[in-house]
Amino acid sequence: MEPAWREQPGHIRPDCQESGPSRAGSLSRPAGPRRVLCAVGPLARVGYCNCGAMFSKGERLACGCVAPNVASDSAVIYRVLFNVVLRRLPVEVAHRLAATSTRAICRVPVIAAILRRFVVAQDRALRVEALGLSFPSPLGAAAGLDKNGTWFESLGLLGFGFVEVGTVTATPQRGNPMPRVFRLTGDRALLNKMGFPNDGVDAVSDRLERRSGRLIVGVNVGKGASTPIESAAADYRAVIKRAAGLCDYLVVNVSSPNTPGLQTMQAVDLLRPLLIDIQKELRKAKPNLPLLLKIGPDTPNHQIDAVADLALELSLAGIVAVNTTEDRGILSRPEDVAHVIGGGISGPPLRARAIEVLERLYARVEDRLVLVSVGGVSDAEDAWERIIAGATLVQAHAGFIYGGPGWPHQINRGLARRVQEAGAASIQDVIGSKSPGTSRNAFGLRPTAQDVPADGAVSLST
Repeated sequence: MEPAWREQPGHIRPDCQESGPSRAGSLSRPAGPRRVLCAVGPLARVGYCNCGAMFSKGERLACGCVAPNVASDSAVIYRVLFNVVLRRLPVEVAHRLAATSTRAICRVPVIAAILRRFVVAQDRALRVEALGLSFPSPLGAAAGLDKNGTWFESLGLLGFGFVEVGTVTATPQRGNPMPRVFRLTGDRALLNKMGFPNDGVDAVSDRLERRSGRLIVGVNVGKGASTPIESAAADYRAVIKRAAGLCDYLVVNVSSPNTPGLQTMQAVDLLRPLLIDIQKELRKAKPNLPLLLKIGPDTPNHQIDAVADLALELSLAGIVAVNTTEDRGILSRPEDVAHVIGGGISGPPLRARAIEVLERLYARVEDRLVLVSVGGVSDAEDAWERIIAGATLVQAHAGFIYGGPGWPHQINRGLARRVQEAGAASIQDVIGSKSPGTSRNAFGLRPTAQDVPADGAVSLST
């Protein structure tokens, strides 16, 4: 059993039998039981085992020790920023502040150049060929982080391999009344009842027209809150007609719990004519554009199977799974939001169901569809688990919110390390390699500490 490492110098690791001089400077090796030593300093990212091996956060040492999950510089700085500033602000105000400041910083040419050189994913081991596109990393920003297409380029500079803008509707809408986003700090999760607030497809498309083209950008499409189900196809067609030529893929969202009646459209008898209608419009707007479908975690398993079969029947490019859940039983303290009526939960509590749906989908469709897994991705081990369970791509939202701006780069580094440990040339080689019954640690150990802020959130979900 692995010990529960603490982030402090000198935590005893009695089973380290390697010998050798300490390289930890003034932290000399004592006699007796070996120790794993963190480097001195509150922002330290590296440390040394007494056997002489240097480690960075969460790595396994050659001597067999497991390094403590030492916080990275960016995580520590973000934690301080959150505690001093962001947690005192309403969630939506904090979101706008984070987006605006990140966008302003990334517009500075020198900073943008540095980020492209040192942060944007460039490791060939992370490259994924899917949807007719070449993704520099399988890690993407899920819909909800950039609802209006205002900072997708900045998210790309932080290390995301792609960004999904939206959810976008045919006309602007304000969404549901405030307050509509709630921090679930004990679970590092969010409860949101946003209702697709966005500037509408015309405004979003104007911004997409100015994109640099360096980043893969998708558009998540939804129906308006006031649009009846029988007229929903017209909403989707309007967005596709305007935005299809400006993005790299489209996602049909029929699974948000915050738009009245939307989830009922996951029933195959309603979904089939909708998708056929959308495909007709897409053939006129941009025939070869990949079209994916986003489904929810609360969909019954037999219906998930039926949707997967329909996606194959209609030759969709893939499925994004899953959206937020209405199930509050997954929370450690559901009573904290008992006063909130409605809404969907995102973050780590959703992880188990997201993996269950992913494994079910992969067992049914294998590599005939691109599967994009989203829901509860908090670290590199979570992302790796999705890849080996059958996800070609992985999206994150709450993980980025709680991890801060350095989080995507950290995940990319962790994934690259896992590829190397697995002896694979590329992460694409291990997609779906987890056979039934394989434990999540088949390719290594999950870190025992989380390098994320203990509470709070600064962004929003769909």
